[in-house]
Amino acid sequence: MIHQFFQSFNLFSKNEIDNLLIFFKERKLAKNDFFVKEGGKCKEIAFIQSGIFRSYYVSEKGKDNTYCFRFPNDLLASYSSFISDQPSIENLQAISEATLLIIKKEKIQELASKNPKWSEFLRMIAEQEYLELEKRFFQLQRDSATKRYLFLIENQPDYIQKIPLQYLASYLGVTQRHLSRIRKEIYF
Repeated sequence: MIHQFFQSFNLFSKNEIDNLLIFFKERKLAKNDFFVKEGGKCKEIAFIQSGIFRSYYVSEKGKDNTYCFRFPNDLLASYSSFISDQPSIENLQAISEATLLIIKKEKIQELASKNPKWSEFLRMIAEQEYLELEKRFFQLQRDSATKRYLFLIENQPDYIQKIPLQYLASYLGVTQRHLSRIRKEIYF
């Protein structure tokens, strides 16, 4: 899986990818464990081999707001903390058992200083993060909760049923009761 991920960027040779993979270390997380907690610094990036994660923040009123899900074959990091070396303003939590492949920030920086392909890779990841953020922003502004739910079903059909309803409702910006109505409309 991780091989195909790096190959998809059309930057690295098979040999370069093989040499890179020795720097990744496997880490298993139990359901509800955190990869990054608000206030901590993100000093590593993970490739999700298995499991589902949610990104959320806690409002001033103490309500947690899920704004992103990450699935297998995605990268996982508190990206703003990772690039700024500032404390994270988000929580990245496993919502199922998960297996990650982890690489440390120092190793990525070392690789980028030795090989311009790594700098290009990091630029491409930054662009993907921006595009994803923009897409999410416009979905929230333009699309109905039903349309956003259908988008999740279309793009993550294998995982949508594994996400607890309270996290789905938070992600969609609706109550759990409203989400139940949306699901009833779609499936009946």
